[in-house]
Amino acid sequence: MTFANVGTLETVPGKRDELVAHLVRRNDSLAAAGCLSYEVGVNDDEPNTVFVVELWENAAAHRASLALPEVQASIGAARPLLAGTFGGFRFDVVGSPLRD
Repeated sequence: MTFANVGTLETVPGKRDELVAHLVRRNDSLAAAGCLSYEVGVNDDEPNTVFVVELWENAAAHRASLALPEVQASIGAARPLLAGTFGGFRFDVVGSPLRD
């Protein structure tokens, strides 16, 4: 069952665009690990927040991806840009009016 992970990442003031640039760098290991979609967004009303929407083949694929060396390196590189406040939610996708 498709798994969704939707979150917010609070950045150090003035570091939002740097974090966005980091998060949108091509990473083919995510697709190989079962990531179906990884979308990064911003809202000018929240200048220190980055929004991320991830769709995965299943929750196990998402969990396993966190152990990949490429993902661990990415997390380590992003950490200095983060203020430490995270939000969001996770759920199993049960359907969509856009597909059968």
